[in-house]
Amino acid sequence: MERSDIAIVGGGPAGLSAALNASVRNKSVRLFSSDYRETGLYKAEWLENILGVPGMTGADYLEHCIGQVKERGIAITSGRVLSVMPMTDGFMLSVGADVYSVRAVILASGIIQKAAFPGEQELLGKGVSYCATCDGMLYRKKTVCVVIRAAEGIHEANYLHEIGSTVTVISDGRDLAGLNEAIPVVMGKRIAVLGESAVEGLQVDGETIPCQGVFILRSTIALSSLLPNLELVDGHVGVDRDMQTNIPGVFAAGDCTGRPYQVSKAVGEGQVAALGAVEYLDKL
Repeated sequence: MERSDIAIVGGGPAGLSAALNASVRNKSVRLFSSDYRETGLYKAEWLENILGVPGMTGADYLEHCIGQVKERGIAITSGRVLSVMPMTDGFMLSVGADVYSVRAVILASGIIQKAAFPGEQELLGKGVSYCATCDGMLYRKKTVCVVIRAAEGIHEANYLHEIGSTVTVISDGRDLAGLNEAIPVVMGKRIAVLGESAVEGLQVDGETIPCQGVFILRSTIALSSLLPNLELVDGHVGVDRDMQTNIPGVFAAGDCTGRPYQVSKAVGEGQVAALGAVEYLDKL
């Protein structure tokens, strides 16, 4: 298994800044990112408070930054990081059905705008999953609901249908182009996972859909589920001046560390986190 020095979780300004600065200091970097075109920054009509950027759309800004990172030869892997597991000599990252080994981690995952659904955390691993590619075969010939809150959810729902699951998609009104026409769609925003020791159903706007599994596809995973024992302060990652978290070898930058949610702050913190990670690795 190929091992990188630093894994960066998130492809926004903080993650891209961290990747660039770590690479400049001769560390091997692998950046993991969901579709950046779904972010609020990409959809921003105009940016005018960033030093050195006289004014451009959020889309143009992100495309420019990504191009700069790619010119450094930094590997950008499309996918959601599902878990970060500390090991004796580094960390293992689960990304879909793949596993990656790294020596240090920088969290730059932004913020999850919506809290977990009722019952989600309690039934995680007991019928609630964030990855159909990983857990889908456990639900072959079973009834499942797929809650789509990210573009990759369409692929995941189609996959479950193809392996023989009875699938119902729950949508908040987003474009579902590419979804298999045989899969029924239920519109709804108020969602709760039902069950005691295992998933028994999904409640959508007050109506109950019986099912044995619920796949929740967001662009990012809640920090509390991503890394065990990560210290949070008011819902954000707790860090020191070097952007070091309470877990040795894990750093954080950008919106996930707290307000203000601004590009300039994210870029600066990304640089500091990269410098902190480089110094940490050089001392090992």
